[in-house]
Amino acid sequence: MGEMLAAGGWLMLPIGLCSVLGLAIVIERAWTLRAASVVPPSLSEQKSRLAGRATLSTADRQSLEAHSPLGRVWAAVLATRNEPQELRREHIEEAGRAAAQDMARYLNTLGTIAAITPLLGLLGTVAGMIHLFAGMTAAGIGDAQALAGGIGQALVTTAAGLCVAIPALVAYRYFNGCIEQRALMLERQALQLMDAQRQAMAS
Repeated sequence: MGEMLAAGGWLMLPIGLCSVLGLAIVIERAWTLRAASVVPPSLSEQKSRLAGRATLSTADRQSLEAHSPLGRVWAAVLATRNEPQELRREHIEEAGRAAAQDMARYLNTLGTIAAITPLLGLLGTVAGMIHLFAGMTAAGIGDAQALAGGIGQALVTTAAGLCVAIPALVAYRYFNGCIEQRALMLERQALQLMDAQRQAMAS
């Protein structure tokens, strides 16, 4: 492994940094986007109690918003209970967009890693080939086996860049789909809380 890193040249350093950063983002997002983290069962069980509340204090709202993405959406539902329907819908949709944006945190960075690491690898390969052919020009063609070995070393950065980019792209696509599913879950939960509010007001 050390020989491969040395053969790849200095461009292996940013590729390695991208791999570490990408792995950290994947682990963090996989933990954050769990269904139990976005829609905690402990909060879902409080639906009936929250629906029966006529008012929501500022402290309670802030606590609920900081609890989870579901708490953020439910805080908007509870805080706008007595507002006109159109204005209420706007506030709830805004809370949902903010929750989705929080869930998408760091994904732009992950997508950038997936896009630039193959380019870094290609740049390393091109630089290696330029260096190799410059040496051939100065010293002659020499040994064909040595030439093949030099070309193989120059291709190390391209292989490394692809090894980082492919998993990063897969994770990026997966998390985007996961966020869409979680957003639908939040929308259903908001509608269920609003239905529970109407039932509580009617009883």
